[in-house]
Amino acid sequence: MQFRISPKKIALFLLAAVCLLLALALLLLTYGEWRVSKTGRFTFDNLADVPYNKVALVLGTSKYLVGGGHNPYFMNRINAATELYNNGKVDYILVSGDNATVQYNEPRLMRRALIKAGIPASAIYMDFAGFRTLDSVVRAREVFGQASYTVVSQKFHNERAIFIAHRFGIKAIGYNARDVEPEEGIKTRTREIFARFMSLLDLYVLSKEPKFLGKPIEIGAPQPCSPLSTLGTLQPCLAQSATTTP
Repeated sequence: MQFRISPKKIALFLLAAVCLLLALALLLLTYGEWRVSKTGRFTFDNLADVPYNKVALVLGTSKYLVGGGHNPYFMNRINAATELYNNGKVDYILVSGDNATVQYNEPRLMRRALIKAGIPASAIYMDFAGFRTLDSVVRAREVFGQASYTVVSQKFHNERAIFIAHRFGIKAIGYNARDVEPEEGIKTRTREIFARFMSLLDLYVLSKEPKFLGKPIEIGAPQPCSPLSTLGTLQPCLAQSATTTP
């Protein structure tokens, strides 16, 4: 006797499996949102409430929108970092972001914007290997020697950065840059839901580490000046005295 399953039963089984997978995905995304949002208590909206840290870590983003025009997330982060420095909340600013191509260089654009805002070049350091938030957060300690610092980004991004930092034993707090209007940030906030889940996966399942580390850079210590093509990468710098032949 041949046993056959009707097409209708197969369709119902597949529909139930899809619904179960969607429910599971929704549950995981909700859990990620809840876990990461708990770090919101370590962020500050009011400048006067922000404790002092030696360094502010400014997380990178594109200066320009894909469709043209300036990216408000970028300028709002620059303004927030400037406020911290000008009010004595930090002594140095570390700008960290992607440096994928010669044409796309987030740290250099952030540095130029900060200098334009009045921040001295000697107070700005650049991290060119901040490809992801995890890279920026961990490299701030492993490369730039900061076991505690103030993260500068929008609140939703600060929460995720601090969540990662605390997992690595870094004492991070956040100063929340001004956010954009809700209707302007729908795409970014939707992407953030998935980014929060990926953070949980990276930290608790995949045990992700930064893509690159490198030689330690001591923030605040004089560094030998680099060649002219990269001058300003390590600030402040001291010109090396020429050696004379007896």
